[in-house]
Amino acid sequence: MTRMTRLPSDDERLARASLSRLMEPSDWIGLALVAVAGPFDALRIATGQLSAGHGLQAEMLRTLDRQASTDNAQPLSDALDRWAPRVKDLAPERDLAVMGRLGGALLIPGDAVWPAGLADLGLGEPLCLWARGRFTDGIPAVDATVAVVGSRDSTNYGNQVTGDISSGLVQRGYCVISGGAYGIDAQAHRSALAAEADHVSTMAVMAGGLDRYYPAGNEELLRAIASRGILLAEVPPGAAPTRWRFLQRNRLIAALAAATIVVEARWRSGALNTAHHAAGLGRGVGAVPGSVYSANSAGTHRLLRDGSATAITDAAEAAELAGPVGSALESGTQEKLADHDGLGVDDLLLLDALPVRRGSTVDKLATVAGIPVRTVLAGLGRLEAAGLAVQDAGGWRRGRRS
Repeated sequence: MTRMTRLPSDDERLARASLSRLMEPSDWIGLALVAVAGPFDALRIATGQLSAGHGLQAEMLRTLDRQASTDNAQPLSDALDRWAPRVKDLAPERDLAVMGRLGGALLIPGDAVWPAGLADLGLGEPLCLWARGRFTDGIPAVDATVAVVGSRDSTNYGNQVTGDISSGLVQRGYCVISGGAYGIDAQAHRSALAAEADHVSTMAVMAGGLDRYYPAGNEELLRAIASRGILLAEVPPGAAPTRWRFLQRNRLIAALAAATIVVEARWRSGALNTAHHAAGLGRGVGAVPGSVYSANSAGTHRLLRDGSATAITDAAEAAELAGPVGSALESGTQEKLADHDGLGVDDLLLLDALPVRRGSTVDKLATVAGIPVRTVLAGLGRLEAAGLAVQDAGGWRRGRRS
């Protein structure tokens, strides 16, 4: 989609605010109408103030043909009938005023803070974004954002892994994005906020209007995100979250992040929908392995078995999947080398022959190890360099790898 190079006007902001109330997210006919006619004429056509000519409808069909996922799109006449009952409820000035009282605003393509990653959605790029929180300096870039999603009925294991991954990502300079729901989403947001970063540590993309915290059980968490992070929604204030809106907001989470990590997911989980959107956009997809006996890991194992996801066990692996931001930090779970690791056969025999407390002579070591004296001398030099052999007044004894 061609990017706007001019600053949008207040009239365009009002038009897109109206369209966001009139049309559902990913309404392909509506998006094609805006792409072809522009937001002003699209609003006039959608509200019955302007007739759509045959040429415009033909161009819309060509636009839809270029969007593979719109094979079942309905004619414009059906869309006009669908939008008609909502026309009487259009009050963009009121919606903007509501967001203003909440410290929020409406973002539209052309704004300096508009997320560039949304362009990868093509025709599915949202008409606008309602925003609250620390958005005035810009939405975190795609290559600095990782989505962490999963089941609403998360297990203790899932919550612990989510916390480790999310806090580790924030410490590496990433912003953690999720959907604000119960379970894995909530744990991802909480852990990101707890990391106490200087940058925006977390974003939540909501399925309903930002004038209401949903779900109500997460109100305190969502208030914290509105204060210290960013809340985003494609629908205007007062819009209720619906199943369709939940599914469609998943494409925004995927587009705003360099990678999507699914921590826990049942066989048919909304988190898998986010992962599929990410894969379709060419973004990285990761899945955390779980117990083969846990239904909450059936979806993540499905992603791994299908080959559509990479196994993720810690924040370092998640950061590696996402990109280079903060990748200099090493994983805190890297296994320490054992004393025998990396040694050849002769050195292994010599290491086993070395006494732990009292020193031993070279000749005795040769006898115990069953190797020539010259091999013992060469091996002791290598083991000493590795810290595995120590020489004192009593002779040679065992050391410890540093």
